[in-house]
Amino acid sequence: MSETAREPNAWELKLRANPGHSAWYIERFRAMERAGKDIVGEARLIDAMLPRGSRVLDAGSGPGRLGGYLHHAGHQVVGVDYDPALIEAAQADHPGATWLAGDLADLDLPALGIDAPFDAIVCAGNVMTFLAPSTRGEVLRRFAAHLAPGGRVVIGFGAGRDYPFERFRADASDAGLREELLLSTWDLRPFTPSSDFLVAVLGSRDEITP
Repeated sequence: MSETAREPNAWELKLRANPGHSAWYIERFRAMERAGKDIVGEARLIDAMLPRGSRVLDAGSGPGRLGGYLHHAGHQVVGVDYDPALIEAAQADHPGATWLAGDLADLDLPALGIDAPFDAIVCAGNVMTFLAPSTRGEVLRRFAAHLAPGGRVVIGFGAGRDYPFERFRADASDAGLREELLLSTWDLRPFTPSSDFLVAVLGSRDEITP
């Protein structure tokens, strides 16, 4: 699908309505960090899943709160976000990782000279629900294409955001991903039919596990 024909994503629509939204979002997390708030719980889970020095893709990285933590923990991090302003903030606040502005629906890091695949791909912060609905399946396919053998994609988002969990699970399966674990929080609480948040740990469907 061409850039001109593609359906706008929810973040783009927010920026059209309020050009100052990016600056507000960046300062929101900077203020939370200054106040001592825990803003990296998702990253701690990813870190626990990986040996030190793993390759991590922070998909929809925002201003780098998760990828920055994982870089400082010793991982090789590439962060990608649609909003160049958020990427500039990530570069300023978390130097050392690789930060790129780009649409996840066009994700092709080898074409940019960046080694793939990745041991983990994390997509947190409700990023999946900010994607244009017509691109969600393509984004999941591109995640699968960037995943190393034995690697995992970890995606978290809330209910009530126009992306039913069952639709997401079907899209992930269609993209070649299989469910390894479903949680209702980033602190490992189990997923149930009444859960209003989903953290899905996914592997490649092509891999056979004993």
